[in-house]
Amino acid sequence: MRERIVAGQIYHVLNRGVDKRKIFLEKSDYMRFIHDLFEFNDTESVVNLTYRFTRTTRVVDTNNFKISEQHKRKLLVEILAFCAMPNHYHLLLKARTVEGIPEFMKKLNMGYSKYFNTKYERSGTLFEGRYKSVPVGSEAHFIHLPFYIHLNPLDLVMREWRQRDIKNYKEAMKFLEKYRWSSFLDYIGKKNFPSVTNRDLLLKFFGGTEEYKKSTVEWLKQQNIEKIMGLTLE
Repeated sequence: MRERIVAGQIYHVLNRGVDKRKIFLEKSDYMRFIHDLFEFNDTESVVNLTYRFTRTTRVVDTNNFKISEQHKRKLLVEILAFCAMPNHYHLLLKARTVEGIPEFMKKLNMGYSKYFNTKYERSGTLFEGRYKSVPVGSEAHFIHLPFYIHLNPLDLVMREWRQRDIKNYKEAMKFLEKYRWSSFLDYIGKKNFPSVTNRDLLLKFFGGTEEYKKSTVEWLKQQNIEKIMGLTLE
């Protein structure tokens, strides 16, 4: 039985492709998912959503893709951080209401699945289940999770980061700063998809963009991943 959501609580949320299949096959799929993070974070229903990102008049962000809105949104959740990987995604969400996260996740997973199945002419389940979530229950948990989420892309090039065995931290950070499909760039002061996330809470906690970047490197060097696996969903 899924744990009851508590308004104001922060949750780590994860979902992956069924049978660990890839859910993002090309750049436009990542773009669509990030667009959906923004678009579906609204108490009102989204209608006539097509492959085109710009369907209305007022543009919120422009950076190789456009997000637009017709009205002032009433958010279901606060998206604190995210990372999209080839076969799964991580979200750090703050519940605005008891039903905020379940409603947002339903819209996100169903909306993206419909897009993916239509585009690739497939049918059936895309994700392995509804989604997994765990409340952030302590300051220690809160401190570790943003780094863990943002460092996930290193699995693609330096999986040894999980054993704290990286030889070149400069190259690791260089890769992360080129990986667009997470909120990391916005957290270190490089505009990427700034309207998707609410970064005030974490940046205040960590001391700003420069300090967050420095802290990421230090966490990468010092943290033993095995010791925090109980705090993650993987």
